[in-house]
Amino acid sequence: MDAPKVTVPDLGRSKLAGDKLVMITCYDATFARLLDEAGVDLLLVGDSLGMVVQGQDTTLPVTLDEMVYHCRMVSRGARRAMVVGDLPFGAFQQGTKAAVRSSIRLVKEGGVSMVKLEGGIPMAATIEAIARVDIPVMAHIGLTPQSYHRMGGHKVQGREHGHGAGQHERLLDDARAVQEAGAAAVVLEGMPRSLAGEITKSLAIPTIGIGAGPDCDGQVLVLHDVIGLSGAKLKFAKSYGNVAGEVARAVHEYAEDVRTGGFPDDAHSFH
Repeated sequence: MDAPKVTVPDLGRSKLAGDKLVMITCYDATFARLLDEAGVDLLLVGDSLGMVVQGQDTTLPVTLDEMVYHCRMVSRGARRAMVVGDLPFGAFQQGTKAAVRSSIRLVKEGGVSMVKLEGGIPMAATIEAIARVDIPVMAHIGLTPQSYHRMGGHKVQGREHGHGAGQHERLLDDARAVQEAGAAAVVLEGMPRSLAGEITKSLAIPTIGIGAGPDCDGQVLVLHDVIGLSGAKLKFAKSYGNVAGEVARAVHEYAEDVRTGGFPDDAHSFH
């Protein structure tokens, strides 16, 4: 019998119980099934697909149509895990009506249970509008990749000195604003551990960290980093496998088998 589907109330209960939430990115049905069976709580169809699937330099070129397509695939493969769909750049910045329309598409066509959008105080009204039509929202503050040009790259936010100095209070205000607007959870990305811990303690909704230390209510990483497919050496990421090496080994063995006549053999032929 399948385990019960993870729901929005479950996220709140996990925070109250002190149970850590596990989120990982996913972009297709095959990995959705595997990750679901591995017991993750949330599958994030991230606009990170622009970089890890499409080969782009940033997430900015990803379109809403592309997000709907990938969300639909992941939703087909997931059983227990909640599927969260990213609103890509341009899908929600042009006013609340456009944001609601985009969110409805991710739910109706993509099959997601929650949408995620980047931004704090400036996006509060947008979060409120989406939540008002009963679509759960996951906010995202701190290092927001869609703000790549404004931030001058992917840089840690909220430090008390150097780059990010003076942002500490602003990020606390961002966190409070998205909660008050109706967000059901919030991603904290690229900020000092102490700040993420302070935000986590101050909010009633769960926080999910990436590059924000261990004191958040949960963690998220990009699938390709976790399984050793990206080749990236990021301070906040940890590789738990070497899928790239195993793929190279298997395909090399297959190629040698074909070239030497070892495949297909009689056992792999019809009679």
